[in-house]
Amino acid sequence: MKKKILLLIACSFLGVSLFAQDSTSLKKKKIVLDMSNRANDHFLLQAGYAGWKGMPDTINQAGMSKTFNVYLMMDYPFKSNPHLSMAFGPGIASDHILFSKTNVGIKESKPAMYFTNVADTNNFKKTKLATVYLEAPIEFRYSEKPLTGKGFKFAVGVKVGTLINAHTRNAKYELNGSSQTGDFIVKESSKKFFNKTRISATARFGYANFSVFASYQLTPLFKDGMGPVVKPFSIGITLSGL
Repeated sequence: MKKKILLLIACSFLGVSLFAQDSTSLKKKKIVLDMSNRANDHFLLQAGYAGWKGMPDTINQAGMSKTFNVYLMMDYPFKSNPHLSMAFGPGIASDHILFSKTNVGIKESKPAMYFTNVADTNNFKKTKLATVYLEAPIEFRYSEKPLTGKGFKFAVGVKVGTLINAHTRNAKYELNGSSQTGDFIVKESSKKFFNKTRISATARFGYANFSVFASYQLTPLFKDGMGPVVKPFSIGITLSGL
């Protein structure tokens, strides 16, 4: 009888020990998510409104100024938290600022670039100043559902750009005191008044493939003493998810 009781107690201790080992091994196992097919937001298309912070009241801005950007970015999720990632890559960004009855002296032989009101003389009714940059954005990202790319998304970052083109496009030449306009276009290009490098802060948030973005340039648009002290900004819509 005593032998049976001792054998039963031994079996009980052995069962408890095996259960404890199984529980410990289960706790040590980590859940590994397969991130190979996750949506990485490689390709970003952006379009929206562009403006200048600090633009003088004497400059006749007109219409809806626009920004268009396209980026190809590589996304690297954190091993410790797949909801977080870092992304970077090249892209092209352009701003198109519109003016009315204003001579934008982008190629004039003067020490600075002037924006002259020419409403009282022969003038072009519409003038566009376009700047195009080759950029390298860096983003810190959060994705609510990283495996599918759906759900809430948020990203903050900076982008560094180098100016590759600056030009004006003048249209609808108007004679002073006449309602008739000449149907021809004049384009001028020069980068001499502009800072060649720009640094901008960025942020975007949204759901699934669509998000709202904002960008603010931390460096002045023009070189010191060569134009108004303005800093471009933009806000718009991003299409991503590829």
